[in-house]
Amino acid sequence: MEEVMRASFSSGSVVAFVIIATLSYLWIFRWRQRHRIEPKEWPIIGGALETIQHFDVMHDWILSYFNKGLKTFHVKYPGITYTYTIDPNNIEYILKTNFANFPKGELYHRHMETLLGDGIFNSDGEAWRQQRKTASFEFTSRVLRDYSTVVFRENALKVGDILSSVCQKHQPIDMQDLFMRFTLEGICKVGFGVEIGTLSESLPAVPFATNFDNANEAVTYRFFDPFWPLKQMFNIGNEAVLSRSVKVVDDFTYKVIKIRRAEMDLATSEGHDKKADLLSRFILLGKDPEQNFTDKTLRDVILNFIIAGRDTTAATLSWFVYLLSIYPHVADKIYDELHALEKDANINASQTLNQKMREYSSILSYDVLTKVQYLHAAITETIRLYPAVPQDPKGILADDVLPDGTVLKKGGLVSYVPYAQGRAKVIWGDDAESFRPERWIKDGVFIPLSPFRFSAFQAGPRICLGKDSAYLQMKMVTALLCRFFKFDLMPGHQVKYRTMATLAMENGVKMFVTRR
Repeated sequence: MEEVMRASFSSGSVVAFVIIATLSYLWIFRWRQRHRIEPKEWPIIGGALETIQHFDVMHDWILSYFNKGLKTFHVKYPGITYTYTIDPNNIEYILKTNFANFPKGELYHRHMETLLGDGIFNSDGEAWRQQRKTASFEFTSRVLRDYSTVVFRENALKVGDILSSVCQKHQPIDMQDLFMRFTLEGICKVGFGVEIGTLSESLPAVPFATNFDNANEAVTYRFFDPFWPLKQMFNIGNEAVLSRSVKVVDDFTYKVIKIRRAEMDLATSEGHDKKADLLSRFILLGKDPEQNFTDKTLRDVILNFIIAGRDTTAATLSWFVYLLSIYPHVADKIYDELHALEKDANINASQTLNQKMREYSSILSYDVLTKVQYLHAAITETIRLYPAVPQDPKGILADDVLPDGTVLKKGGLVSYVPYAQGRAKVIWGDDAESFRPERWIKDGVFIPLSPFRFSAFQAGPRICLGKDSAYLQMKMVTALLCRFFKFDLMPGHQVKYRTMATLAMENGVKMFVTRR
């Protein structure tokens, strides 16, 4: 009996000890979590729970931790650690000083491959260098610049005509949808030599655009969902949406390639000059047996330049008109600057609005658009607050230490965060979240800042090739629109971003447009 009692007591002691130890661990763990200024970490899942809970407001969730005084912090996930930073010295180290140690990386490539394949924004090494070399040649070409100016002007006038009609109907219009059409038409014409008719006045449905956005969101979700390979296997959830969306995107893209190849073959047979658009350059490059370019290679090229030439620029333009509706005094200052250009245009009061826009657009040359300093500052200020790429993750090839002492482990991801950096008071002052174009102007002249402090266009070897082209396109359309129209947000319309690779709006931006 004594032995049974001793055994029973011993077992009870073990159970009691386990319970007490477990409760003590949980109490200590909770106490530590309560006093953390970084995201909470749980056993096994790390910070995945908190991240998924805040997925729809991801960029502001990250910003909230920087607002606590952090310039760099970690978030652990099952099998990987993400490091976020807004420190300009760290960003310079990542993008320039030790560039070789921070490629896109295997993890990023695997997550984005379904949509972006092996294109320039999802590749490293020789594949990246070859695509960048070809694209760099085109973007520095005066011929392409002059051609782009003409195309952007024509498309801006189409947007103006649509808004002229909207004014007469007194109906709201989704400006994000309109800008997405504008930039898609632009990149398809300048980049690939084809017109797709998205800016006709009937505003036809664009299945490609809708499905491209859905695919973009789905691949972004992969970064925070450890179960996505399983969902992909069974074709469920976000992965089912991705599969359906990519099918539509691919059908459109391969059609563009087929049309462009046929046009080039016809031009060659008739002895005409070959076009110099980006797709043509890559098609010609692919005829070299050593390159072995397939239609899949060209498909990847197209989709990568569409996400750069359509999504980023359209997102900036959408946030720009949204901000003008909140800060009408900025819109008035832009109007004054643009109205001063009219002395060189043949505009008279008897002309219709459409005629006036055509006369005015004729003076919007590349050289004239370089002189509108306040408009340039207002666009840049928009990008500071709403960068087209809100965060940019890089792989880590080898263990490293950032300039601020943060330790990085091989195989993880480190992201610099333009969205949070642009709103950080420690970098921009107490009015960091205010829209104030004047912060970029000194003695009437736009003053650029270090790309490591204003990192929206990257820096170093991967600095954005299309920056000047993007500004040209944005200034062309905003100069026309801000001269002739005013924008007011539709009452009750909620504006918020959609969490994906680019900072597009979840519900668009519905505006009432009136003539100036």
